[in-house]
Amino acid sequence: MNIYEVQPIFSHPTHPFELTIDAPGSKSITNRALMLAALANGETLLKGALFSDDSRHFLQCLKDLGFDVVVDEPAHTVRVTGLGGRIPKETAAINVGSAGTAARFLTAMLGCAKGVWHLDASEQMKKRPMAALLNTLTDLGCRIDCHEKEGYFPFTIYSEGITASEATVDIGDSSQFLSALLMAAVMMDHDFAIHITGNHGFSYIHMTTAMMRQFGVEISVSDDQTWRIPGNAAYQSQDYQIEPDVSAAAYFYGMAVLSGGNVLVRHVHFDSLQGDVALLRTFEKMGCSAEDTPEGIRLTGPAQGRLHGIDIDMSSFSDQALTMAAIAPFADSPTFIRGIGHIRLQESDRMAAIVENLSRMGIHAAIQGNDIYIEPGTPHAATIETYDDHRVAMAFSLTGLRTPGIIISNPLCCRKTFENYFDVLDAICRNYLK
Repeated sequence: MNIYEVQPIFSHPTHPFELTIDAPGSKSITNRALMLAALANGETLLKGALFSDDSRHFLQCLKDLGFDVVVDEPAHTVRVTGLGGRIPKETAAINVGSAGTAARFLTAMLGCAKGVWHLDASEQMKKRPMAALLNTLTDLGCRIDCHEKEGYFPFTIYSEGITASEATVDIGDSSQFLSALLMAAVMMDHDFAIHITGNHGFSYIHMTTAMMRQFGVEISVSDDQTWRIPGNAAYQSQDYQIEPDVSAAAYFYGMAVLSGGNVLVRHVHFDSLQGDVALLRTFEKMGCSAEDTPEGIRLTGPAQGRLHGIDIDMSSFSDQALTMAAIAPFADSPTFIRGIGHIRLQESDRMAAIVENLSRMGIHAAIQGNDIYIEPGTPHAATIETYDDHRVAMAFSLTGLRTPGIIISNPLCCRKTFENYFDVLDAICRNYLK
């Protein structure tokens, strides 16, 4: 499937829209759980795991490193047998594909282990920043040879293990650099402190530390600047339930915003580990209402269809900047999305992708430093350029639900995190049109 034409089921709605649906497992939690399970002692059973391009690359990397991994995709489970912070092999070659979490997490894990490791990646991942993490590992005593461009994949890590007691990492480009070092620090047999420079949203770091606690490791934090991991820390193997992916659920909730109907995504609650749940509070400020029921959060679209524009800092849940941008043209006043400069360095330059695709639809949008300004208007037919970015493809499908003639190019790029998204969207549209 090279293109996908969105059915504009909300352009002239014939009846109220109601949807109750499941979302796939969280990518962010799945890949963190895989790392923690590999570093635990004994067998961990992960339930509700996401299977996508990213998670499959992470799983293959663990297998290539010698870990015992048993996958049951129909049951959405993974069994990982960890060796208490040891890597089974002392030399190996792995390929992380386009998975930023695998790229950063496994780089830190291997930097903390004695051995020689060759790491490769997709052409897309080769463009994404790694220098801050590689510089920190070099300062800690690793030798890292980059084979194409300094600070980027592919590279080889030569490590004798880490004997230093502290490190500094710049998280300006990605909070994953800190998450990676925090999770890997239990591989050391001494107290370890991580100092940070640079600014970035902390929601994913808080997810990391919460999951470390769930696996039995407590850390201390001083003013969100210094993070300390005790030398006797060890992850405990367990049965672990992975939450649904709130990032994926957001596209379904966006349907309530656009239609004025209501959507419930099962097992998504406001006490989620995932920072993207803040998007639902943002939708409330724009005129929607949300109720956290025992079954999951139910979002109801704005009364009388009046969606308000908003001025919002999305630095802590920036994966949803695209979702907000796709919905913003239908608001009654301009929308400002602030604090998202770092999304230039993700699967695509997402700031540029937002402005380019809105402009194609006749909507005025502009980049202002690390912010984006979007004027309300009536989008027209256009082909959305996805830049091989899953979130661009899925977010702008929402615009197409109210705008005839929206075509998504390369829709299968959504395989990175939600491989059957457009099949699910087809089914939703068919059911509504019955």
